[in-house]
Amino acid sequence: MLAHPIPPTYDENSEILILGSFPSVKSRETGYFYGHPQNRFWKVVAALYDEQTPATVPERRDFLLRNHIAVWDVIASCEIRGSSDTSIKNVTANDLSFILDKARIRAIYLNGRTAEKLYRKHIAGDIEIPAVCLPSTSPANAAWSLDRLTEAWRVITQ
Repeated sequence: MLAHPIPPTYDENSEILILGSFPSVKSRETGYFYGHPQNRFWKVVAALYDEQTPATVPERRDFLLRNHIAVWDVIASCEIRGSSDTSIKNVTANDLSFILDKARIRAIYLNGRTAEKLYRKHIAGDIEIPAVCLPSTSPANAAWSLDRLTEAWRVITQ
């Protein structure tokens, strides 16, 4: 069983919450969300806000908070092989209540189908905020170009 090693990023000004499934091996190594160099999350959100792509953990954290974005994952602990979402089993979900109680979250966005499936199974019943699944920014979702992802993710800025 592997416990989620990264605390959520949010503050009282956060308006949207982006949830992934569970940190990849690279994210666990870097100690922050979307740490794999091929993951397009940071390029996508930077393009949406017309900013430079943040490269360091402090830059990424500042970017999220400046743009009122909270980020965390659905899973608190699970069994997983490497970074493979398809290998995830024995899930314990994160408790989102402390974020939702402190921040002004108006929408929840799920980064990919695995996050959506796990969110709907383990968390959604307790939350009245709308949740929308967006295409995964993972390098495993190679069918989606950077431009196509950015267009699909534009909804977070509306």
